[in-house]
Amino acid sequence: MTVHDLAAALPRIPDLRSLCRSIAVAEAVLNPGAYRYHSFDANWSETEEVFSTRNGSGDEFDIVFSPAGAYIRGFDHESPMSPYADDAVWPGVLDSVPETFRACVEEPAFVDDGMPMVTFCLWRETDDDTWHTGRMDFPTDDSDPDGSGWMLGPLVDPRPETFQTFAEDYYERPVDLDAVRHIFEERPLTQDVVARLNPVVSFSGIKKDAADMGYPV
Repeated sequence: MTVHDLAAALPRIPDLRSLCRSIAVAEAVLNPGAYRYHSFDANWSETEEVFSTRNGSGDEFDIVFSPAGAYIRGFDHESPMSPYADDAVWPGVLDSVPETFRACVEEPAFVDDGMPMVTFCLWRETDDDTWHTGRMDFPTDDSDPDGSGWMLGPLVDPRPETFQTFAEDYYERPVDLDAVRHIFEERPLTQDVVARLNPVVSFSGIKKDAADMGYPV
């Protein structure tokens, strides 16, 4: 799978935004600590929200939601398309990004010493009917050359069961599926739902985190 496959499979911007926020809220309940695999910042700027993923091993992706649409950039540190390989972004990855999202390309949080940290990139303007990506030749003999398959795969399979599988593997403990379903349906967060996912977490603290993400409480 490559970023071209993902462009055809990702949901519409409103659906993707809701999914990302639900994932981040569910993880905030499971892991109320400072470091989280997924996070959602509803106040990243005056006009933008950001969903971020960091696996702690150098792999990361971000989705910037703005009035203009949505911009996705990802970095797989083991990808043969890493800009560290040749001190340059892989040809085609960023070449077609419209001016609307150029500020995202140059965003300091996504750049290292002037070099965009990117192995895959997608974008969709508000009135577009599909996701877009650059035209490029991928390295051969690699089924996921840019890392987009394993990073974005869960976003094209938005079932609560998908998140449950991830969370049980990552946190090595059972995860209540009905509680995850409640959050993925964006129903108001309750003390019971929170307790079923994490019986020791502070409900008041989770309510604040969820409200900060724009989730109903």
